[in-house]
Amino acid sequence: MLFSEQNFRKGEFCGSIEVICGSMFSGKTEELLRRLRRAQIAKLNIEIFKPRTDTRYDENAVVSHDLNSVQSTPVDHSSAILLLGTDTQVVGIDEAQFFDENLPEVCNTLAQKGIRVIVAGLDMDFSGKPFGPVPALMAIAEHVTKVNAVCLRCGAPAMYSFRTVAGDAKVLLGEKESYEPRCRRCYHIGDGIISLN
Repeated sequence: MLFSEQNFRKGEFCGSIEVICGSMFSGKTEELLRRLRRAQIAKLNIEIFKPRTDTRYDENAVVSHDLNSVQSTPVDHSSAILLLGTDTQVVGIDEAQFFDENLPEVCNTLAQKGIRVIVAGLDMDFSGKPFGPVPALMAIAEHVTKVNAVCLRCGAPAMYSFRTVAGDAKVLLGEKESYEPRCRRCYHIGDGIISLN
Protein backbone atom coordinates (compact mmCIF):
# COMPACT_ATOMS: atom_id res chain seq x y z
CA MET A 1 0.00 0.00 0.00
CA LEU A 2 1.33 3.45 -0.94
CA PHE A 3 0.07 5.26 2.16
CA SER A 4 -0.79 4.35 5.72
CA GLU A 5 -4.27 4.75 7.15
CA GLN A 6 -2.77 6.85 9.95
CA ASN A 7 -1.23 9.35 7.51
CA PHE A 8 -4.46 9.41 5.51
CA ARG A 9 -6.43 10.36 8.63
CA LYS A 10 -3.99 13.20 9.34
CA GLY A 11 -4.77 14.67 5.93
CA GLU A 12 -1.23 14.38 4.65
CA PHE A 13 -2.37 12.98 1.30
CA CYS A 14 -4.35 15.75 -0.34
CA GLY A 15 -3.00 15.55 -3.87
CA SER A 16 -5.28 15.35 -6.88
CA ILE A 17 -5.37 14.91 -10.65
CA GLU A 18 -7.15 17.40 -12.92
CA VAL A 19 -7.54 16.76 -16.66
CA ILE A 20 -8.28 19.45 -19.23
CA CYS A 21 -9.16 17.86 -22.57
CA GLY A 22 -10.82 18.60 -25.88
CA SER A 23 -10.03 19.18 -29.54
CA MET A 24 -7.31 21.33 -31.02
CA PHE A 25 -7.91 25.09 -30.65
CA SER A 26 -10.27 24.57 -27.70
CA GLY A 27 -8.16 26.42 -25.12
CA LYS A 28 -6.70 23.45 -23.22
CA THR A 29 -3.23 24.93 -22.83
CA GLU A 30 -4.68 28.37 -22.06
CA GLU A 31 -6.71 26.83 -19.22
CA LEU A 32 -3.64 24.93 -17.98
CA LEU A 33 -1.64 28.17 -17.92
CA ARG A 34 -4.48 29.99 -16.13
CA ARG A 35 -4.53 27.39 -13.35
CA LEU A 36 -0.76 27.44 -13.05
CA ARG A 37 -0.72 31.27 -12.85
CA ARG A 38 -3.25 31.10 -10.02
CA ALA A 39 -1.03 28.57 -8.21
CA GLN A 40 1.90 30.98 -8.61
CA ILE A 41 -0.19 33.84 -7.19
CA ALA A 42 -0.88 31.56 -4.21
CA LYS A 43 2.92 31.24 -3.86
CA LEU A 44 2.88 27.49 -4.50
CA ASN A 45 5.95 25.81 -5.97
CA ILE A 46 5.14 24.63 -9.49
CA GLU A 47 6.91 22.61 -12.15
CA ILE A 48 5.73 22.25 -15.74
CA PHE A 49 6.52 19.43 -18.15
CA LYS A 50 5.90 18.73 -21.81
CA PRO A 51 7.00 15.99 -24.22
CA ARG A 52 10.32 16.77 -25.90
CA THR A 53 8.73 15.98 -29.27
CA ASP A 54 6.45 19.03 -29.08
CA THR A 55 8.57 21.79 -30.64
CA ARG A 56 5.84 23.67 -32.53
CA TYR A 57 6.22 27.03 -30.78
CA ASP A 58 9.22 26.61 -28.51
CA GLU A 59 11.53 23.80 -27.42
CA ASN A 60 11.41 24.66 -23.71
CA ALA A 61 8.17 26.56 -23.12
CA VAL A 62 4.53 25.58 -22.96
CA VAL A 63 2.84 27.97 -25.40
CA SER A 64 -0.88 28.40 -26.10
CA HIS A 65 -2.29 29.24 -29.53
CA ASP A 66 -2.72 32.79 -28.20
CA LEU A 67 1.09 32.79 -27.64
CA ASN A 68 0.88 32.95 -23.84
CA SER A 69 3.76 30.93 -22.47
CA VAL A 70 5.58 29.64 -19.41
CA GLN A 71 8.95 27.90 -19.18
CA SER A 72 8.77 24.14 -18.89
CA THR A 73 10.96 21.06 -18.76
CA PRO A 74 10.81 18.90 -21.90
CA VAL A 75 11.07 15.18 -21.12
CA ASP A 76 11.45 12.03 -23.22
CA HIS A 77 9.52 9.70 -20.91
CA SER A 78 6.85 10.28 -18.27
CA SER A 79 9.02 8.67 -15.57
CA ALA A 80 11.36 11.68 -15.79
CA ILE A 81 8.58 13.78 -14.24
CA LEU A 82 9.13 11.89 -10.98
CA LEU A 83 12.60 13.50 -10.71
CA LEU A 84 11.04 16.87 -9.85
CA GLY A 85 12.13 18.94 -6.88
CA THR A 86 11.16 17.81 -3.40
CA ASP A 87 9.32 21.06 -2.60
CA THR A 88 7.03 20.92 -5.65
CA GLN A 89 3.35 21.40 -4.80
CA VAL A 90 1.75 21.68 -8.26
CA VAL A 91 2.77 19.90 -11.47
CA GLY A 92 1.52 20.99 -14.89
CA ILE A 93 1.73 18.60 -17.86
CA ASP A 94 0.89 19.76 -21.39
CA GLU A 95 0.27 17.73 -24.57
CA ALA A 96 -0.40 14.60 -22.52
CA GLN A 97 -1.49 12.64 -25.61
CA PHE A 98 2.15 12.50 -26.78
CA PHE A 99 3.39 10.84 -23.58
CA ASP A 100 3.82 7.11 -23.04
CA GLU A 101 1.17 4.89 -21.44
CA ASN A 102 2.87 5.15 -18.01
CA LEU A 103 1.72 8.76 -17.55
CA PRO A 104 -1.41 7.81 -15.51
CA GLU A 105 0.76 5.79 -13.10
CA VAL A 106 3.18 8.73 -12.79
CA CYS A 107 0.30 11.12 -12.08
CA ASN A 108 -1.14 8.75 -9.47
CA THR A 109 2.27 8.54 -7.77
CA LEU A 110 2.51 12.34 -7.63
CA ALA A 111 -1.05 12.74 -6.32
CA GLN A 112 -0.42 10.16 -3.61
CA LYS A 113 2.56 12.27 -2.51
CA GLY A 114 0.19 15.20 -1.97
CA ILE A 115 0.89 17.01 -5.26
CA ARG A 116 -1.80 18.70 -7.33
CA VAL A 117 -1.36 17.44 -10.91
CA ILE A 118 -2.94 19.40 -13.78
CA VAL A 119 -2.82 17.68 -17.18
CA ALA A 120 -3.89 19.05 -20.57
CA GLY A 121 -4.21 17.07 -23.79
CA LEU A 122 -6.25 15.92 -26.75
CA ASP A 123 -8.76 13.23 -25.81
CA MET A 124 -9.22 12.09 -29.45
CA ASP A 125 -6.88 11.84 -32.43
CA PHE A 126 -7.76 13.08 -35.93
CA SER A 127 -9.68 9.85 -36.64
CA GLY A 128 -11.97 10.38 -33.63
CA LYS A 129 -10.39 7.61 -31.54
CA PRO A 130 -9.13 7.91 -27.92
CA PHE A 131 -5.64 9.39 -27.94
CA GLY A 132 -2.68 8.13 -25.91
CA PRO A 133 -2.93 8.08 -22.10
CA VAL A 134 -5.54 10.86 -21.87
CA PRO A 135 -8.65 8.60 -21.60
CA ALA A 136 -6.98 6.61 -18.78
CA LEU A 137 -6.11 9.88 -17.03
CA MET A 138 -9.73 11.01 -17.32
CA ALA A 139 -10.81 7.79 -15.61
CA ILE A 140 -8.59 8.33 -12.53
CA ALA A 141 -8.88 12.12 -12.24
CA GLU A 142 -10.81 13.88 -9.48
CA HIS A 143 -11.75 16.65 -11.93
CA VAL A 144 -12.20 16.53 -15.72
CA THR A 145 -12.83 19.66 -17.77
CA LYS A 146 -13.78 19.07 -21.40
CA VAL A 147 -13.46 22.24 -23.46
CA ASN A 148 -14.83 22.85 -26.95
CA ALA A 149 -13.51 24.87 -29.84
CA VAL A 150 -15.71 26.56 -32.45
CA CYS A 151 -16.48 24.61 -35.62
CA LEU A 152 -14.93 26.47 -38.54
CA ARG A 153 -17.63 25.16 -40.88
CA CYS A 154 -20.85 26.04 -39.04
CA GLY A 155 -19.96 27.78 -35.77
CA ALA A 156 -21.29 25.05 -33.46
CA PRO A 157 -19.26 23.77 -30.48
CA ALA A 158 -16.42 21.61 -31.87
CA MET A 159 -15.03 18.51 -30.22
CA TYR A 160 -13.13 16.99 -33.16
CA SER A 161 -9.74 17.84 -34.69
CA PHE A 162 -10.25 17.46 -38.45
CA ARG A 163 -7.02 16.91 -40.39
CA THR A 164 -6.97 19.03 -43.54
CA VAL A 165 -3.82 17.52 -45.08
CA ALA A 166 -3.23 14.04 -46.49
CA GLY A 167 -1.68 11.34 -44.34
CA ASP A 168 -2.75 8.65 -41.92
CA ALA A 169 0.04 8.87 -39.33
CA LYS A 170 -1.53 9.11 -35.88
CA VAL A 171 0.87 11.88 -34.84
CA LEU A 172 1.34 14.82 -37.18
CA LEU A 173 2.55 17.97 -35.44
CA GLY A 174 0.76 20.91 -36.94
CA GLU A 175 -1.44 23.91 -36.41
CA LYS A 176 -4.01 25.75 -38.54
CA GLU A 177 -2.28 24.61 -41.72
CA SER A 178 -3.02 20.95 -40.85
CA TYR A 179 -6.10 20.87 -38.61
CA GLU A 180 -9.36 22.63 -37.98
CA PRO A 181 -11.91 22.19 -35.19
CA ARG A 182 -15.25 20.71 -36.21
CA CYS A 183 -18.54 19.74 -34.61
CA ARG A 184 -19.77 16.15 -34.87
CA ARG A 185 -21.87 16.82 -37.99
CA CYS A 186 -19.21 18.72 -39.94
CA TYR A 187 -16.49 16.27 -38.92
CA HIS A 188 -18.43 13.32 -40.34
CA ILE A 189 -19.38 15.18 -43.52
CA GLY A 190 -15.64 15.63 -44.14
CA ASP A 191 -14.76 17.93 -47.02
CA GLY A 192 -18.36 18.20 -48.22
CA ILE A 193 -19.94 21.62 -48.60
CA ILE A 194 -22.26 22.54 -45.76
CA SER A 195 -25.15 24.92 -46.22
CA LEU A 196 -25.76 27.19 -43.24
CA ASN A 197 -29.38 27.83 -44.31
